[in-house]
Amino acid sequence: MPEAGAGEVLLRARSVSRSFGGLKAVDDVSVAVRLGTVHAVIGTNGAGKSTLINLLCGEIQASEGTVELLGQDVSRWSQPRRAQAGLGRSYQRNTIYAPFTVFENCRLSAQARLQRPWDWLTPASSCEVSCAAASHALERAGLAAQAHLVAGTLSHGQKRQLEIAMCLATGPRVLVLDEPLAGMGAEESDRMLSLLEGLKAEHAILLVEHDMDAVFRVSDEITVMVNGRVIATGSPEAIRANADVQTAYLGEEGAH
Repeated sequence: MPEAGAGEVLLRARSVSRSFGGLKAVDDVSVAVRLGTVHAVIGTNGAGKSTLINLLCGEIQASEGTVELLGQDVSRWSQPRRAQAGLGRSYQRNTIYAPFTVFENCRLSAQARLQRPWDWLTPASSCEVSCAAASHALERAGLAAQAHLVAGTLSHGQKRQLEIAMCLATGPRVLVLDEPLAGMGAEESDRMLSLLEGLKAEHAILLVEHDMDAVFRVSDEITVMVNGRVIATGSPEAIRANADVQTAYLGEEGAH
């Protein structure tokens, strides 16, 4: 597949909907995530953000609409198939392997993407390709110096960095990050935001986050959801100035 150019849409939802019984958790939502940008999705609890990213990542199927990844319709693809095709995701809760080293966490993630079933005589830990991918991911995520540490001993912020490193080890083009700053102090948040700024040149990043200061600092585009629907999409400046957003979500504080 040819390399995407800056600004090209790598992940897109077209009029996706998903109902659970009588509840329409996501209702006719469209969103486009472009290479070289951080696109944030914000909204109060119950707005439909988690359901939307589960639809985008293939963990649940849309009732209506389509999902496109790198220009392909992946609406009926499973989560593993979308991951193999270039979509990496982090979760609200830590999903690291706490007893393993930081490096082993990344190597296992790389191994999942770079499987070599024909080479069953070579120990997985000796796979040069997986090991190189793991080392590169840790370097990008700012954890190269912690590679030898047991993952469970990392600070909370470092564990979140490790989750992103594990995503990077799979070679994604798109990163879907679910509240990566949750529970962080100011210093750890600054480190994470700097990491996202450094990653966006080579990725399209979809960010779901409750920290509004962080969202407006790092995002190039913001989509606001209320009750499963999109009420606004635009630049941070446009979202701050949007009267509907101020009323529905940001409140008076967001207008300043």
